[in-house]
Amino acid sequence: MNEWQSWIGRESLTSDVLTQGLLARFRATIDSDQPEAPGIHWCLGLPDAPTALLGPDGHPRRGGDLPPIPLPRRMWASSRVKFHAPLRAGAAITRRSVIAAITEKPGASGPLVFTEIDHETRSDTILAVTERQTLVYREAATVPPPPPDPAAHPGLTADTLQHWDWQRQITPDAPLLFRYSALTFNSHRIHYDLPYATQAEGYRGLVVHGPLMATLLLDLAARVVGAERIATFSFRGVSPAIAGEPLTMYGRAEGETLILGARNAAVT
Repeated sequence: MNEWQSWIGRESLTSDVLTQGLLARFRATIDSDQPEAPGIHWCLGLPDAPTALLGPDGHPRRGGDLPPIPLPRRMWASSRVKFHAPLRAGAAITRRSVIAAITEKPGASGPLVFTEIDHETRSDTILAVTERQTLVYREAATVPPPPPDPAAHPGLTADTLQHWDWQRQITPDAPLLFRYSALTFNSHRIHYDLPYATQAEGYRGLVVHGPLMATLLLDLAARVVGAERIATFSFRGVSPAIAGEPLTMYGRAEGETLILGARNAAVT
């Protein structure tokens, strides 16, 4: 662990342009007609490692912008996002990323290493989005991940969904995952390579991207209250959603706060 501490404080800077074409493709991917596009920041200022520098899982090899943690599986665990100003079509985008913390913890399947990254996205020099992103590294899978325990997440069960104010159900399929991977330049094989996802990583099918589910939840909130009213957004991955299985996004208001969630078919 000590050698990874030297990575804390390392930063990278990327630039991009938010084109009208990207906005149109983003809206088409999630079937949204919202005038603003909360979540579009996850499609901007992306790492552009050459194909020759990808690892066996499809991610860029370790040791570039991220520390060379020797655990084979890497997943997006959570994010805390603040929206400061809209991202407008035609804007010049810069994203500054800084490694904020690296923490090792024991897990049920072996050691876990959490890497926290602070992202700052500017639109024509105006601060637009800040985010604390948490990645988790873990051991290779030996058995399929268990379904979530409904008792641990009572708001996710089929019986309690009737008490939520808004719902949207979709069945994410391979074309949706392909489109979102293209939008985010994400070549992680769990999202498009079925034999790899099931045999190498132990999932029961292609895995829906965490930020795609977060984007769908943001879109649900934007449909209900308007994107301009969304000031902060936090999400945490509890269990994988799988392509071909129904996925329900739901929400309710508690004062000025919206409580949002996504339920996959494994929760009954």
